[in-house]
Amino acid sequence: MTTKAEWQRIPLIVSFPETAKYTETYGFAGNSGKVNLEGQLLRGADSLSKTVYVFMHPTSTLQLLPMPTALADAGLHVLCAASRYPKNDTALIMEKVAIDLGKWLDYARSELGYEKVVLVGWSGGGSLSLFYQAQAENPTITQTPAGDEVNLVEAGLKPADGVIFIAAHLSRAETLTEWLDPSVLDELNPDIRDPEFDIYSPDCPHQPPYSKEFVERFRAAQVARNRKITQWALDMLAELKRRGSFEQERAFVVHRTMCDVRWFDGTIDPNDRPIGKSYMGDPRTVNVGPVGLARFTTLRSWLSQWSYDLSNAKGPMNAALIRRSPVLQIENKADEAVPATHNPTIRAALATENKEYMSIPHATHYYLGQPELLKACIDRVIDWSRRQGLLA
Repeated sequence: MTTKAEWQRIPLIVSFPETAKYTETYGFAGNSGKVNLEGQLLRGADSLSKTVYVFMHPTSTLQLLPMPTALADAGLHVLCAASRYPKNDTALIMEKVAIDLGKWLDYARSELGYEKVVLVGWSGGGSLSLFYQAQAENPTITQTPAGDEVNLVEAGLKPADGVIFIAAHLSRAETLTEWLDPSVLDELNPDIRDPEFDIYSPDCPHQPPYSKEFVERFRAAQVARNRKITQWALDMLAELKRRGSFEQERAFVVHRTMCDVRWFDGTIDPNDRPIGKSYMGDPRTVNVGPVGLARFTTLRSWLSQWSYDLSNAKGPMNAALIRRSPVLQIENKADEAVPATHNPTIRAALATENKEYMSIPHATHYYLGQPELLKACIDRVIDWSRRQGLLA
C-alpha cells in the first residue's frame, strides 16, 4: 500500500480532430478544429500496474474528490479524465462525451500502456459509464436527439474491461425530471405557479407526510413539464432551420430545478438520507438559486442530456444493453444526491450475469467524515477487481 504523500499527479492531454458538422462555439472545440481534453493520472512515483481505473463525469473534474484519491492512496493507478465540457454543461452533448471517453480509454491502452481499463462511474459518471459501455458493446447511435450527426457506430469505441457504478443516479435526464418543480406554469416567469404543487410554500395545501395520490400527481406533473420543455426545444430548432439564417442555436434558462417530495418526507422511498437537505444544501434555496441542474442550457443540450424521453444516456435503458462486461454496483444508503430508488432500478436492469451489488449503510455521497465507510468501499473495489482478474 502507498500513502497519499507517495503518489503523483501527472497532467495529461488528449487531442483529436473535431469531425462533427455542428460544433459548440466556446472552448477548444469549435475554434481550433480539434478537441483538447485534459486529465490527471494519479499513481505512485515508482508504482507499476497493468490496470488503470478511469473516472469521467460529463461535466465535472474529479481529481480532487475522495473516491479517486482514496484509490490512489490504496496504491492503484487512477486516471481522472475530463470531457470537452469541464465545469460547464451549458451546451453539453452526451454523445460527444461518449466519444471523449473512448479517446481516453484508447490513450490509456496505447499511450500509457495499460492492459486493463476499469470504468468507475461515480455520481453523474455512472450513467455515462453505462451509456459508453452499452455503445461500445453494441453501437447503434448515429445522431443526437436534435438530429445532428454524431456517429458512435463508426467511432471505434472499445469496451472497458469492467464497470464500477458507485454513488450514481439513473441519468441526468431522469434525475432532473424527479427534481423539476411542477408548480412552474410559465417557463418565462417562475412567479406564475400552481399553488397545489408549490410544496415549498407555507400556503401549499399539501404538507408532509404526503399522500400517495398527491405524490403520483406530483410526479406526473414533473414529467409533463419536462415534456413541455422538450417539445418547445424541438419546435424552436425546427423554426430556426426553417428560417435558414445564421442563428442555429438558442440558450435558455430553466427555473426551479430542485424540488422533490423526498427532501421533506422520509416515508417516501426511505433510506438513511438526512431530511430537509440535498447534496447542494437546503433544496428550497437551491430551487430558486442561480446554480442548479439545467439552469442554463441550449436547445440541443436539453434534448441530449436533460430530455426525459429523448436522451440516449438514460441509465436503465443502457444497463439493459450491457451483456458481456463485469459490473460492480455500490449504493450509499445515505446518499443526498442519489434517490433511493435509483440503484435498485439499475440493478434490475443490468443484463450482464456477472454483476455484484453492495450497499453501505449511512454512507453519504462524498463520504465526508466517514473514513471507515470509504475504506469499506475501496476494499470491495479491490477485492472485486482481483476476483475478476482485473488487478494482479
